Amino acid sequence: MTEIIKSTAEKIKKLQVQGARNVAIAALQAVQTLAEQTKAKDKNQFFSELNEAQKILSTARETEPLLRNALRCIIINTQDLKTEKVSELRKRVNSAVHQFLTDLEVSRERTAEIGSKRISNGSVVFTHCHSSTVTRLLSKAKSEGKKFRVICTETRPAFQGRITARELVDLGIETSFIVDSAARTFMDKVDIVVVGADAITSEGNVVNKIGTGGIAVLAHEARKPFYIVSELLKFNPMTLIGEREIIEQRDPAEVWSEAPQKIDIPNPAFDVTPNQYIHGLICEEGVIPPQSIVEVMRRRYPWVF
Repeated sequence: MTEIIKSTAEKIKKLQVQGARNVAIAALQAVQTLAEQTKAKDKNQFFSELNEAQKILSTARETEPLLRNALRCIIINTQDLKTEKVSELRKRVNSAVHQFLTDLEVSRERTAEIGSKRISNGSVVFTHCHSSTVTRLLSKAKSEGKKFRVICTETRPAFQGRITARELVDLGIETSFIVDSAARTFMDKVDIVVVGADAITSEGNVVNKIGTGGIAVLAHEARKPFYIVSELLKFNPMTLIGEREIIEQRDPAEVWSEAPQKIDIPNPAFDVTPNQYIHGLICEEGVIPPQSIVEVMRRRYPWVF
């Protein structure tokens, strides 16, 4: 029953599933299907399959703590069940996945509700790459009757900014679409910068799409507030014990598909924004200093540790 797991992992690797939230959802749905179709005869065999699935899916993308935290949550919840019956374990996986996805959606709505208050009527908002939570925040601000404009970057090399631009236009939000290298030119015209996150470290540094760190520096230079919009479960607990968040290196062909031979084309998918450039982390707990992430996580999600 690992075919559904392997096929989902492959889709994640090939960016056929994009965005930390969508990646986590796809992985959980695959685990749910695995549990429903398992031929395991006993509890040990069932958990052997679950642990193998966790291993395969967790390594599909290196910079995806939400995915890893989601899988960990399901396994912990299932292990807590005092039974040897595979049928009962199957039900627990199903209910745990359902509960996790419900809680994740509640977290996004709460984050969007909190963040929308930072969008002022008549303001210009700058964003980079694509974040479903950022889009939800902007949608919420518009539903509150605020009129504002958004400047979003193309976000090379995979052009995820086009997803953002299409979503915003569909929402009826005035949108300007710029090349990444024009960020400095437009920064003086904006009032606030809001971007998502792929990972948050124990120091409160944020890993997000390549280019985010540079935009944070530009915002700092222009004295514009720079906010990270993210659910707390993108925190990587392994950074607390000294591990570094791994920056995924993507296929050079994404940058230049017909490049000359013997040319070096590094293609990091993400970069790190130091906490000193972050005005605040907008999350389900409110607007918090990024440096307080460990304290907040211990209070809200102690099982992560």
